[in-house]
Amino acid sequence: MASRSGQLSWKRTALLGLVSLGHLLQPVAAVKETDFKKCDQSGFCKRNRQYADDVSTQGSSFTSPYEILPESASFRDGQLEAVILKTINDQKETVRLPITVSFLESGTARVTVDEERRQKKDVEFRYDTRARKERYNEAEQLVIVGGLTLDGNAQVTHQDESQITVKYGPSSSFEAVIRLSPFGIDFKRDGATHIKLNDGGLLNVEHWRPKVDYIYEIPDPDTEGQKPLEEAPPPVKREDETTWWDEFFGGNTDSKPRGPESVGLDISFVGYEHVYGIPEHASSMSLKETRGGEGQYTDPYRLYNADVFEYILDSPMTLYGSIPFMQAHKRQSSVGVFWLNAAETWVDITKTKASSNPLAKTTTTHTHWMSESGLLDVFVFLGPTPHDITKDYSQLTGTTTMPQEFAIGYHQCRWNYVSDDDVKDVDRRMDRYKIPYDVIWLDLEYTDDRKFFTWDEHMFKDPIAMGKKLQESMRQLVLLIDPHIKNKEGYSVLSELTSKDLAVRNKDDKNYDGWCWPGSSHWVDCFNPKAIEWWATLFKYDKFQGTLENTFIWNDMNEPSVFNGPEVTMPKDNLHYGDWEHRDVHNLNGMTFHNATFQALLSRKPGELRRPFVLTRSFYAGSQRYGAMWTGDNQADWGHLAMSLPMILNQGIAGYPFGGSDVGGFFGNPESDLLTRWYQAGAFFPFFRAHAHIDARRREPYLLSEPYRGIVTAAVRLRYSLLPAWYTAFFHAHRDGSPIVRPMFWTHPSEEAGFGVDDQLFLGSTGLLHKPVVEKDTESVDIFIPDDEIYYDYFTYQPLKTSRGKRVTVSAPLDRTGLLMRGGHIIPRRDTPRRSAQLMRFDDYTLVVTVNKAGTAEGELYVDDGDSYDYQNGQFIHRAFRMADGSITSVDAQGRDTRAVEAGAWLKAMDAVHVDKIIVVGAPAAWDRKEVTVQSGGETWTVPVKYHAAEKGRAAFAVVGRVGARIGEDWTVKLA
Repeated sequence: MASRSGQLSWKRTALLGLVSLGHLLQPVAAVKETDFKKCDQSGFCKRNRQYADDVSTQGSSFTSPYEILPESASFRDGQLEAVILKTINDQKETVRLPITVSFLESGTARVTVDEERRQKKDVEFRYDTRARKERYNEAEQLVIVGGLTLDGNAQVTHQDESQITVKYGPSSSFEAVIRLSPFGIDFKRDGATHIKLNDGGLLNVEHWRPKVDYIYEIPDPDTEGQKPLEEAPPPVKREDETTWWDEFFGGNTDSKPRGPESVGLDISFVGYEHVYGIPEHASSMSLKETRGGEGQYTDPYRLYNADVFEYILDSPMTLYGSIPFMQAHKRQSSVGVFWLNAAETWVDITKTKASSNPLAKTTTTHTHWMSESGLLDVFVFLGPTPHDITKDYSQLTGTTTMPQEFAIGYHQCRWNYVSDDDVKDVDRRMDRYKIPYDVIWLDLEYTDDRKFFTWDEHMFKDPIAMGKKLQESMRQLVLLIDPHIKNKEGYSVLSELTSKDLAVRNKDDKNYDGWCWPGSSHWVDCFNPKAIEWWATLFKYDKFQGTLENTFIWNDMNEPSVFNGPEVTMPKDNLHYGDWEHRDVHNLNGMTFHNATFQALLSRKPGELRRPFVLTRSFYAGSQRYGAMWTGDNQADWGHLAMSLPMILNQGIAGYPFGGSDVGGFFGNPESDLLTRWYQAGAFFPFFRAHAHIDARRREPYLLSEPYRGIVTAAVRLRYSLLPAWYTAFFHAHRDGSPIVRPMFWTHPSEEAGFGVDDQLFLGSTGLLHKPVVEKDTESVDIFIPDDEIYYDYFTYQPLKTSRGKRVTVSAPLDRTGLLMRGGHIIPRRDTPRRSAQLMRFDDYTLVVTVNKAGTAEGELYVDDGDSYDYQNGQFIHRAFRMADGSITSVDAQGRDTRAVEAGAWLKAMDAVHVDKIIVVGAPAAWDRKEVTVQSGGETWTVPVKYHAAEKGRAAFAVVGRVGARIGEDWTVKLA
């Protein structure tokens, strides 16, 4: 659903109970950028940027005030501990900053800098006692799930008064050179430096200090002549304290009881021109420079989860989620960093060219990371491949949850389906027009007066009957549940929330009251374990009446969105569980709510153990463990369609691959050609959902006139026929963090011309290369070809004349999208049209083989029951297919003896599922024969084959069928 929208009518405004907030609801055409901070309006960002400017101005005369005390350094069991001493300018004072450098078994290094707290004895001071004094240090507990085992083989290979060198990682090929004065670390692989910390001297830890009114010496009773206290002189201010203790923006005041406590650090990627990641931004996948210049940005990339409706494109402006994970790539080498800090964060990016050889210039990317509070905690990954970076990051934060199979089908949504009859009518009409779909969604209006866990009894008179009607065709229902709880007397959920003391508190330690869709609201504090336990009770079938086993959940507005709050979110000086300020945990907030709902769905019924489905809008590193995300309130225009690709690709390489955008655009009314093209694109998003604003015209696909309706239906059916390939890609994402849809640099890390390409994608490892049409009145696409392999048009089998590193023009009239098949792959499909994914569970398979230049092909299929966790106990089928030497074979991909697996009900049912046919594209003329031999399970039989010779514009292909081999058994088809 949307954030507050200027498109609401005043009638609806009155219904919302927001009349008193009329100034918030004036009509707007796009996001009000003035509602959100720029760097120079964010006190700590401005200070850190100024610090960087001062360092640059001083040049070689600047000396970083941070140094490691040599005598403090100790190394044991893969971990270096020491103390950094910060010298405070002109004051001859020092601050002690404990540093830990951990070398992990995976080859990842972790650098953590904290601060020793101290009390000044020579001054009197006042400070606010509301918030905790130590730096926020609990992000690890919520984000990190593994991968922290220390590398026992790491060792110090050199140590003197200037530096310490540690070798670690695979075959001790990684090296960390820790400079003591000034402090800095160079990370090397095979002797070459790839990442530098504090090379530019921008390390800046704003140390804790008291809020001083008057500074004076404490009188000593043994000393005569001491000045009376009331005559003490006022302090001399040495720094601009304007934003130290409070800050003002948009009519809101942020009190800062702990004062300034930001952390900043420069991280340089030596020899790397391209850096990617740090979603979510409506920007290119390869990140731009942020210090101005043609085509660049003037503000840093901001990571501060916010409800930015109708967001603008090509901007570093913050959006709904944030993952502070960045990777850099150059030819045959990838490295990365993960900045574990949940506070508001800004990242500046600049690039410099330098080389001793003028004919071989290299580019180094410099990044400057700045967070408002918390620890300096950064993980360093040395690769060397994109897959290594993704895998090592996933060891820390987890992989995407294995979804139910219905979740990767098509989802039909709008704000709002207004009644249970409306839902049943949409369901009926989708069937009437033979458009497959798996899930229908209910937005805010299904509730009674916007009270979650209730139903509008006038419009949804019998939700149980509605749910059962959907169950008949194996379809699901998703309901919206947001974190704000309507502040209304007699509402049982509110009563429980407040009586159990589970709500977020304001700076005065009272339950925070803000405004969202229900009007006055309180917010569930899901940092509190007791709140998660309580939240789970609300989803029990007997508690949330009207829900069934096919009911799942959508978490929206969990940034959190607060209509009358600063930057449309919660005040930073609010308090959470443990008395941590909201400023410390803001970017984690959405994930804690997502997690609470995920856990709740796991426990709706004892012994149920079905996989949850929960969609979230707000996210952080680790959110991938709980379900899908989407890119928020986009617009129905061609620009937003085009931008959805780099946004989704960037999510995937940042560890959150289960993403999509609202098909058709949330705001506005797309023309038929735009809507059609969006469906063609959306069919290749991992999360495939159409959605529309309450003021948008109804645009269910069956409402389109011909030819558009038929074209959209074909796009949806294409998605369903390829569900086996999609599910296999999800399996790999779940196993090792691999992106589900992959950019060119990830699949072809040596092809430099593809490093900036973000308008096309590969589907997993299937060899399917997709580029949708994203411009009006366009009937062809120019697809970048990253290698020297042969490519075939998916629809026509036309072999394309391609050249590595060049683009090939592919015909894409309105009824077709740009979809190629790379030679050398075997793609599993299910070709029988059905109404939903679950109705296809026991259909036979088609295998599409694309012959490469060497005359071979490989592929795989992973399948389980698509619903339970039985796959963890061996209840799955994972096949590896190979074509070589005139034969196609299928073996267990994990080398298991499948006969030793005790089959459960699903696996037994799969005995009746076979390979129906095999289509071999690019089949040689030698295969022009009437039948071929199949061997499986000790038996041999023949099946017919039909050979189609090459014609103009089409490769030769052979169709083998019906093959008849069980999909879960070993088999061989002898073609020659």
